[in-house]
Amino acid sequence: MDNEAEQQFRQFVAARTPALMRTAYLLTGNQHDAEDLLQSALTRSAMRLRTIHITDLEAYVRRAMYHHQVDFWRLRFRRRETLADPHGGLLDTSIADSSARTATKLLVRDALQRLTAKQRAVVVLRYFEDLPEREIAGQLGWSVGTVRSTMHKAMTRLRSFAPDLTAMAEETQ
Repeated sequence: MDNEAEQQFRQFVAARTPALMRTAYLLTGNQHDAEDLLQSALTRSAMRLRTIHITDLEAYVRRAMYHHQVDFWRLRFRRRETLADPHGGLLDTSIADSSARTATKLLVRDALQRLTAKQRAVVVLRYFEDLPEREIAGQLGWSVGTVRSTMHKAMTRLRSFAPDLTAMAEETQ
């Protein structure tokens, strides 16, 4: 990568990292995994810049994140870390917070984590990235019909996992 391309990439990273981090967090469900996912996608993208010309770098990085995360979800045996105190017991990692906003965030996060990898990617792209179905299909390499059917199944599952969210949505309308 020449100096000009490297400078442009650095400017892109500085400007777009907060938005990309939000997407990574929604895909992974926790801050540390989100940071790893974003770093991996940015590294892959930087390496590809040396060999090809990418017209829309942000779309390329987002697509790299989605594909990397879906690949991760496909692994059958994932290593799970459990926090333990020095005396052999499990640490209580819950934090009491009575704010409705935090409760809603946790409810959304937990519901998203119960979706399949494909369903979660479609929901994140549609409702958190605000992309139309045609762009989602292009990002994921699917047909628009596949996006629609996956979205329908995802929303049905979300409603069954978190009926409180449905009630909250109806109250705001």
